[in-house]
Amino acid sequence: MEVLELERRGPAAWLWLNRPQVRNALDDAVTAALDKALTVLERDSTARVIVLAGRGQAFCAGGDLARMEQAAKMTRARSRREASRFARLIYRIYSYPKPVLARVHGAAFAGGMGLAAACDLVLAAEEAEFCLPEVRIGLVPSMISPYLVRALGEPQARRYMLTGERLPAREAHRIGFVHECVPAAELDARIERLAAQLAQAGPQALARAKKLIARVANAPISARLGAETAAALAEVRASDEAREGIRSFLEKRRPRWSS
Repeated sequence: MEVLELERRGPAAWLWLNRPQVRNALDDAVTAALDKALTVLERDSTARVIVLAGRGQAFCAGGDLARMEQAAKMTRARSRREASRFARLIYRIYSYPKPVLARVHGAAFAGGMGLAAACDLVLAAEEAEFCLPEVRIGLVPSMISPYLVRALGEPQARRYMLTGERLPAREAHRIGFVHECVPAAELDARIERLAAQLAQAGPQALARAKKLIARVANAPISARLGAETAAALAEVRASDEAREGIRSFLEKRRPRWSS
């Protein structure tokens, strides 16, 4: 059985974690499969949006504990190399040039919550739960911590990283970690509508916007930052995509990329 399934729905490529028997726990095979799929889809101009989802009863229950037990017996150098693979993957999701949506149902624990935090948008079923239980078994959510702190904010990250308590989807939505919380029966339809909306934007503009957000998120407001953003606008304004977008608006037609 393949650990990752690719499904195409209109402009969106749905990547389904497919280890339902272990609640889609993460291991080397899943990490490698996700990385390979993202490489292929980055070059596919018809895949405008990526949706990360999980088969079975859970989105992702985190790292495979059986594999972690084996990793504890590795040399420190080998263990670091293995951990670095997941660190590179989650950074790739965060910095991916196309919008990445997390479709969360059931459990999104530990590394699964980290995957969601690295995505651009998180849509969750009302029954979904998030949790960072690492400290309860003597671990820490190390590689996912930068994304958790950004997505939760430091005060809430302190709470959930230190207590290991469960975070229901509705509360996650209230504090801003989840962008939308809907009944499970409506989750896929809502994601499909949002993917179609995202596909109306210029592909290069979306990639540039993601870079811009990352650049300005924690930057102090200054004359230097103002100059950088002005230069960014001047550059994009001269692009073929922007010219086509402005022309299509003035001509009251759809731009070529959305036809």
